[in-house]
Amino acid sequence: MTHTARRIGRTLALVLPVVLVLSGTLAVTLVPWADNSQSQILTASAETVSVRAKSRAPQDVLRDQLIAELQQKDPGIALTHLQLEVDRRPSLAKHCMSIARALGRAAVSHYGPARAQSFSRPVCDTSFASGVAAHSG
Repeated sequence: MTHTARRIGRTLALVLPVVLVLSGTLAVTLVPWADNSQSQILTASAETVSVRAKSRAPQDVLRDQLIAELQQKDPGIALTHLQLEVDRRPSLAKHCMSIARALGRAAVSHYGPARAQSFSRPVCDTSFASGVAAHSG
């Protein structure tokens, strides 16, 4: 009798976790949500799992804000705000040239090459002007 009980115990020890996992999985595959007219299926799939949105780098956020400001107001104001922001947050200094070039390209797209060039000033060296020149030609 002890041998049989031990054998049943080993079998349950191996089978029971599998049964519990499967029954738990099956329990969540069909879940009636608030909408009683139709049941929605909830499945654990790598393809359907929502991924947390990546947070954007500060320089990308600043660049997008300044380009919007350039289009709504003018490139001179955007360049002034770029300089102020770099002075306020020195960690952005290494991105200043690329942001100024992006502003130059955006200025050409929005104002045309001649008018965009008229807004040039020595913010981040001559990066704004080089962005204008690169996008003009």
